[in-house]
Amino acid sequence: MRYHVLAADYDGTLAHDGEIDEATLAAPRKLRESGRKLVMVTGRELDELLGHLGETQELFDRIVAENGALVYEPASKAVKLLAQPPPPELAAELERRGCERVAVGRVIVATWEPHQTTVLDVIREHGLELQVVFNKGAVMVLPSGVNKATGLLRALGELGLSPRNAVAIGDAENDHALLALSECGVAVANALPALKDKADVLTRGARGEGVQELISGLLKDDLRAAAPLLRRRSIMLGLPLNPDLDPITLDPYATNMMVCGTSGGGKSTLTTGLIERIVEGGYQFVIVDPEGDFAEHEHAVVLGGPQRIPLMSEVLDVLRDPSKSVVVNLLGVALGHRPEFAVELFTALAKVRASSGRPHWLIVDEAHHLMPAERAAASVVVGVRPHGTIYLTVHPGSIDERIVKSINVVLAVGANPDTTIGELCKDIDIEAPPAAFTEAERLPIGDVLYWRVGDPQAIVVRTAPPMAERKRHSRKYSEGNLGRDRSFYFKGPDGKLNLKAHNLQLFLHLADGVDDATWTYHLRRNDYSTWLRIEVKDAGLADEVAVIERDDALAPADSRAAMRAAIEAKYTLPADKPSGVIDPEEEKQRTLRPPKPT
Repeated sequence: MRYHVLAADYDGTLAHDGEIDEATLAAPRKLRESGRKLVMVTGRELDELLGHLGETQELFDRIVAENGALVYEPASKAVKLLAQPPPPELAAELERRGCERVAVGRVIVATWEPHQTTVLDVIREHGLELQVVFNKGAVMVLPSGVNKATGLLRALGELGLSPRNAVAIGDAENDHALLALSECGVAVANALPALKDKADVLTRGARGEGVQELISGLLKDDLRAAAPLLRRRSIMLGLPLNPDLDPITLDPYATNMMVCGTSGGGKSTLTTGLIERIVEGGYQFVIVDPEGDFAEHEHAVVLGGPQRIPLMSEVLDVLRDPSKSVVVNLLGVALGHRPEFAVELFTALAKVRASSGRPHWLIVDEAHHLMPAERAAASVVVGVRPHGTIYLTVHPGSIDERIVKSINVVLAVGANPDTTIGELCKDIDIEAPPAAFTEAERLPIGDVLYWRVGDPQAIVVRTAPPMAERKRHSRKYSEGNLGRDRSFYFKGPDGKLNLKAHNLQLFLHLADGVDDATWTYHLRRNDYSTWLRIEVKDAGLADEVAVIERDDALAPADSRAAMRAAIEAKYTLPADKPSGVIDPEEEKQRTLRPPKPT
């Protein structure tokens, strides 16, 4: 369900001549029965409004009154002022200067046109930090920054809901901010032309009939017909290299995407840019991060790490705030237990999403590890979401086909992207698009081969780079666990050793301890620079190490020292014992016990 709350203006929308008729009241009652919330957002003074509503006030979960200056909870009768009221001398001065029908609320002071010039003169002469808001002839005076949007945001926060799951309806000048904040902004047929121009959707009916029409659409199919009209909510992917094509955007409520391709092709960079635009859109996200690629994320709370398993209760606590997102770092979870952990996490997130519509996006890194094809398990079933998912993988064919079949957008990066898409299509037995290009075998980082599943052609798109460059993978490679396949193995010239270094810290620790023959064997084979280039994905460091490998004049101790200096110059390594070199019993306690269900 996309829309979990309806925010409705009062005068000219819910009400006509100050009253809500019975036919209009019946529609919100049905809306509440569907499990959705109802919030009134009005410019009226609260006490006057409650006099009109009587017991009808209990129909609303919250009432935002005085144009956003306060929030009222009908169930408890609690009033929360969201701003300081103007000095009492203001209303007295307006009356003294001849302003008519001056009304004073708990925060708001109001009069009527044509007295707006007098109001502005008084504010200026008294040096007050106040603003004037117009509402169909009413002239409202409020503290700066207070409007219907700020009031609704506070009310939604109390209800644990996001503006991205709200639809708002109004009719007048002071409803602009309300409609702009909400995921879908609706204007009734009697609305002012300026508001109609900015609204996403227009009702055919006026006032209460328009509200009834909107609620009917919500109950029927969650306003499915309005989805194509919400272009302002689209997430920009990038510009096609073909200038004749329009920019490529993603529908946040109709996109299940796979980002796939060879290592070092730019999957993480591409995803980081997409996440920045998801944040700009106001959507909440969860990143499931098995290898620490997103261990330092400025837009999210990072839970878990190399030495700590993330707790499910922590994840859910953070997500209760619609403005906060989460990175679930699984480096502390043993490799074999990560799919099991994913089952619990995805199940918990599905329950939260069913009740609140959040988190809006789920990003699953290394999806072939968490949802492998050979594990036809609950992790696959609960991992299939109708929209708002990004799966990252090097091996799309290693993911359960039920996940792959839920994908409607594919972004292929790195070497041979046409081949990557072709292999994906083969795995689920659908026809692949023809090759998009023949000259280049590898896309530069930032370019992607974009294919909407079922389209006759895939196209190359240049994506916008992330605004903030991060120190990519640094913590993962220095302290984390690269896994069995990507670790470095000291074997020696006769293959008598099998010492595994699953991160840079452990690599340096083992390098200091192996005999000179073993060290020199790998040095002369260029094994160190090859590992750094392919598995650690640091071409610059690999080039520096390659120079050390080619210097035959260096003694083993000198080449060790030179390599340590090169690595430590780029990666901050802990001064204590290296990650992975811990007591076996400590390792068992820390990673081998699956987390307890919460």
